[in-house]
Amino acid sequence: MVNDKMLRIAVQSKGRLFEDTMALLAEAGIKVSSSKRTLLVQSSNFPIEVLYLRDDDIPQSVASGVADLGIVGQNEYEERAEDAKVVRPLGFSKCRLSLAVPKGCGYYGLKWFEGKKIATSYPNILRRFLEEKRLVADVHVITGSVEISPGIGLADAIFDIVSSGSTLVSNNLVEVETVMKSEAILIANKNLDEEKQAVLDELLFRIEAVKAAEDKKYVLMNVPTDKVKEIVAVLPGVKSPTVMPLATEGWSSVHTVIEEKRFWEIIRELKQLGAEGILVVPIEKMIP
Repeated sequence: MVNDKMLRIAVQSKGRLFEDTMALLAEAGIKVSSSKRTLLVQSSNFPIEVLYLRDDDIPQSVASGVADLGIVGQNEYEERAEDAKVVRPLGFSKCRLSLAVPKGCGYYGLKWFEGKKIATSYPNILRRFLEEKRLVADVHVITGSVEISPGIGLADAIFDIVSSGSTLVSNNLVEVETVMKSEAILIANKNLDEEKQAVLDELLFRIEAVKAAEDKKYVLMNVPTDKVKEIVAVLPGVKSPTVMPLATEGWSSVHTVIEEKRFWEIIRELKQLGAEGILVVPIEKMIP
């Protein structure tokens, strides 16, 4: 039975999703042991306990109430089609589910798959896609190394997770159709009581603060006061930059938040407008 006084969250017991999940919990200030020897671990500073499971068992554990929450790949959630609700996407462990064929097979479009045998660990998602495209193919379910199937004559093509694509290349396969994009998502049982919902709300508050700070930098700079308006015009601040006078007459200090992807582009403009002493500080949390 789930402890009535705390939330139980099911997470993957190993792999990249496990590492990303534990990093998120740590950034949210939740202390949890990641010991592989224990199936169920209680946080020392937050009303939550972590249940370590196989990723494909997580949707069912949440839907049935064995766990209150789960962090799982969207691909597994869609494949299992369990009756649990999606709370929010988490933005990590991104991948895609794609169809791939042997290199040099003469692929000419989706009609190529008509009558072919396709190996996959995600038969439900694949069958829905084939039905949508009005294609008839033989779906061959495999657990394990799907990508070797064409090479040993078990299938004509595969439908599998793709991240970098290096595994496909090493097996002489070419990705030809992306069926769905996936990332880690937070799912919840549909029947949480008020007490557990309150804990979930606090957890979400912390997650939002962590996610809001991702890929952002806090920037401080000294600028000529007569250039403040021009500089503020190029700064994409959270609301508006903070401007404070300096002890040196004719100079001001400007503080703002910049997305990392635009950082160098904006810094170059600031330098051209006369900004000096630019200080860049990483952001751990941002409270909306």
